[in-house]
Amino acid sequence: MRAAKPANPIFILLLLTLLISCAGCMESTDNPSSVDTGFCTIEDDAGRNVLLAKKPERIAVTSVSFLEPLHEVGGDVVGRPDSRNKMPDYAKDKPSIGQVYQIDVERLLACQPDLVIINKGMNEKLLEVLESNGIPAIVVNMKSYKDVKNEITIFSHIAGNTAKGEQLIAGMDQRIQGTIAKLPKEKKRVAVLHSTAQGLSVQLDGSIAGNIVQLLGWENVASGMTPMEKNPDAAPYSMETLVEQNPEIIFITSMGKIEDIKANMDKMINDNPAWQTIPAVKNGQIYYLPQDLFLLSPGIHYPEAVELMARLIYPEVLR
Repeated sequence: MRAAKPANPIFILLLLTLLISCAGCMESTDNPSSVDTGFCTIEDDAGRNVLLAKKPERIAVTSVSFLEPLHEVGGDVVGRPDSRNKMPDYAKDKPSIGQVYQIDVERLLACQPDLVIINKGMNEKLLEVLESNGIPAIVVNMKSYKDVKNEITIFSHIAGNTAKGEQLIAGMDQRIQGTIAKLPKEKKRVAVLHSTAQGLSVQLDGSIAGNIVQLLGWENVASGMTPMEKNPDAAPYSMETLVEQNPEIIFITSMGKIEDIKANMDKMINDNPAWQTIPAVKNGQIYYLPQDLFLLSPGIHYPEAVELMARLIYPEVLR
């Protein structure tokens, strides 16, 4: 019987090299850390997970409410909508992309954005055209104070400066809690009406003013009312219902010329005796809230809006 020949050393070396190479290939395929996850992934307020392959350098926004929070965490814009109110100085000379309710798509695309921040409930129709042009977009909502803090967190990730976002939120929380701590522990019964040229509606808890009433620990008498079909933050106005709700304070938010709003409200109150049965009217506690803080989101100025509403009721406490 022949003795077995020893294996060729060169063959063994080649085989080992091949096995090590294959093992390395399998490791790099299975290892999650080797997968390119891009700059960051944002979960927006439409429930979408949006992957940003790189840090955005050319951001366009469809609401002026986004401008200050984004700038505060180190972001900048190449396009923004027109606005008569609250335009930050840094954004005044930036290209316009039209009105907030009617964004001009051609102008928007001409800005060559690599990210568009869209106002929820107003501009989602832009998503399809942006997607077809390969431009990522995130949908955000900035009505409640919780919304604002969430968007600051998102913007700080986009700008690559989460520490600034955390610092900004902490400062806002501190100011609001400082205001609340000074107030008497009284459960005020409050109605919030919204007045426009088309008439009145009632603001629910999801509105800006309704949210601030909640933050102050007061009761919005409209809580639980059935919202309008096209506006989940408002309910239809009814004189009979308002009388039944018996509010001791009425706040009025508005859209339009404030002089006209006040003149129309005065006429309505004087012409209908039912208004005189409401405690807020009898005690002269009807207050008009400024549009720059209560029509559009106050954004990083939420502490000012909270303090303003509280000062109207307790001027002696908040001087």
